[in-house]
Amino acid sequence: MTLRPLFAALALAAGCVLALPALAQRQTATKTIVAAAHPLAVEAGLEILRQGGTAVDAAAAVQMALGVVEPQSSGIGGGGFLLYYDAASRTISVYDGRETAPAGATPDMFLATDPSGKKKPMPFREAVASGLSVGVPGAVALLDLAHKEHGKLAWKDLFPPAIELARNGYPVSPRLADWLKTIKSFRDDPSAREIYYNADGSPKAVGDHVVNPALADMMRRLADEGPKALYEGPVAAEIAARAQGNVRPGTLSVTDLAAYRPIKREAVCGPYQVWIVCGMPPPSSGGVAILQALALIEPFKLAQDQPNDLRSLHLIAEASRLAFADRNRYIGDPAFVDVPVVKLLAPAYIDQRRKRISPDKSIGKAAPGDPSYPEHGTSHITIVDRWGNAVSFTTTIEAPFGAQMMVQGFILNNELTDFSWLPEMDGQPVANRVQPGKRPRSSMSPTFVLDKERALVVAVGSAGGARIIGDTLQALIGMLDWNLSPQQALALPRILNMNGPTILEDVPALRAQADGLRALGHEVQVSRLEGGLTAIRRAGDGWEGAADPRRDGIAKGE
Repeated sequence: MTLRPLFAALALAAGCVLALPALAQRQTATKTIVAAAHPLAVEAGLEILRQGGTAVDAAAAVQMALGVVEPQSSGIGGGGFLLYYDAASRTISVYDGRETAPAGATPDMFLATDPSGKKKPMPFREAVASGLSVGVPGAVALLDLAHKEHGKLAWKDLFPPAIELARNGYPVSPRLADWLKTIKSFRDDPSAREIYYNADGSPKAVGDHVVNPALADMMRRLADEGPKALYEGPVAAEIAARAQGNVRPGTLSVTDLAAYRPIKREAVCGPYQVWIVCGMPPPSSGGVAILQALALIEPFKLAQDQPNDLRSLHLIAEASRLAFADRNRYIGDPAFVDVPVVKLLAPAYIDQRRKRISPDKSIGKAAPGDPSYPEHGTSHITIVDRWGNAVSFTTTIEAPFGAQMMVQGFILNNELTDFSWLPEMDGQPVANRVQPGKRPRSSMSPTFVLDKERALVVAVGSAGGARIIGDTLQALIGMLDWNLSPQQALALPRILNMNGPTILEDVPALRAQADGLRALGHEVQVSRLEGGLTAIRRAGDGWEGAADPRRDGIAKGE
């Protein structure tokens, strides 16, 4: 595959996507499609599909390419969650590649002692850029397992696009350039300084050429040796040494890396109008929170509203507020805490929670419910192959540039900062506290929507930390309630509520509703939102897709 002639055209395409109008025209339906956060990664996935690869084969190629061209968001040093839809059997497979805490992790490891002797959370930025934050990466092991079960091409044949990009170079995208300017401490890493900065220390700008030969070599080892190239031997030893040798050292060891295993789980599914919505179960909170919010909203019939109406904005915020209250109280790694998923989604419990929603007054800060009631820095990839199989894959290194440490050309994650830093609250252990071997709670929300015959209708997901849940929820409402195209749904102005202030994207349509929401009792904040959604939707006998116009990505099919 020769990508070099595409560089200029695809860099231009990225800029064009950012300038898309808020309500774009529907695109021509295609038989295969890839949507991801960078045009060069999309092209890598399409090349694999052209060779007869499955959606999982293409997902691996896209992830490897994103690790090269979008290093601030994901890569082989991170983890993720992947949903796979098998068109022949109409079944969903769920792969958990979430990072894990090392055996030496302790519940109070993110606490520091102040001058009075009291322990309190250390400054967030100090924790991020430290060995303490580095978890055992899971993305490569996840993709290896999914490929063994659903791939057609050889593992080694999934890497050439990424190897070529790393070896021959690529132009810096607008988003990478912005983050290089923003995260100034990333240049303190010697490898990062050599790759992403000029001789005078200034960050590379949009269109500047970047090469990463160390990552090309690492990708070649992964292609030839499989995951053991990362989890065993000299690379594993170097990862452990970087985590342990930091000024704020962690305990990640070669034993932790060798012991890592991805987990297959069951999708969490629920009804919404005429559809079945399926998402990621714990330790992700995304699937449960989105299903709760949709169930809370459903009787209010948002289809009778227009996007950005005051009523719909209010109801989305209130449902999100209630879902986040339960998320923060109950969701954690199910291997360590009893997560009451069935009870949290039980119709009687949802009915009880819905009574908290008033059409003319905000709840304010919501308390978690009682599910014992009797019935009670990320990137996203969406792909459909020629057989109708699909992947919805959220992949992350957590903060932009992760822990700001590089090994063999890739960036180590800071996923352990996703744990709750206080091990106890109100005298009770916190579900998401740090424990050895535990997977931190996530907001990643890869989602499928099926019809009543379990045929795939929509695949969607997002980047954005805890905001992933709200972004994905609103994209679903856009496509399912308002019948918007994927591009229209992803371009909708965003309203978010994580059981605190109601956050409005800083655009005229939502600024105009701020006073109306305040009159209903919302504490309103207006801010710029980065986004990160990708989505694919069935269109006749083909597919149409989109990538968030707030970022560099595109959707492209054939």
